[in-house]
Amino acid sequence: MAETARSARRFAGGPLVIATHNKGKLAEIAELLRPYPVAIKGAGELGLVEPEETGDSFEANAALKASLAADMSQLPALADDSGLVVPGLGGEPGIYSARWAGPTKDFSIAMRRVEERLAGISDRRAYFVAVLALAWPDGHLEIFRGEAHGSLVWPPRGSRGFGYDPMFLPEGSALTFGEIEPAKKHRVSHRAQAFRKLVAACFAPGAS
Repeated sequence: MAETARSARRFAGGPLVIATHNKGKLAEIAELLRPYPVAIKGAGELGLVEPEETGDSFEANAALKASLAADMSQLPALADDSGLVVPGLGGEPGIYSARWAGPTKDFSIAMRRVEERLAGISDRRAYFVAVLALAWPDGHLEIFRGEAHGSLVWPPRGSRGFGYDPMFLPEGSALTFGEIEPAKKHRVSHRAQAFRKLVAACFAPGAS
């Protein structure tokens, strides 16, 4: 696993499975991949199961999802594991960010839970983490990490984005990720940071 073009395997184009059942995440990744010769296949479209995320890190969970999708589809697969890290809560919700939304995946519940846990805590710093894992059916794997730092606001603002976006105010912005134009978010988000590393290593000319 590497984050440099020198040792990374190049993706040659063609079908690529996006190993997520999250429609918002799928749309965001599809938009980021739009300039490249990729035929996107969603995990739901292919009937792939959504595995239990048993890893102890974003990297482990992303690798698990990408590797399983690549093995089941016999196609290259890209998976994302992402979440919100709040230092004032000891790093929670972290890798359990989606689980805080409950079985219905209602992130209004998750955001309220974060806010309630922060009661009486002055430190409202937070950062998003996104880890992208690109796996091939032969077991080869590349992993890339991105982060977006900022702070939390309440009440949530904006209806764009997904997850915790409406309560996350990125550094240097007066708008939350829930208010910001999608094109701008694609330039500054944690997923965009990881994606730039992925593209430089696996899509750029000269990657091996």
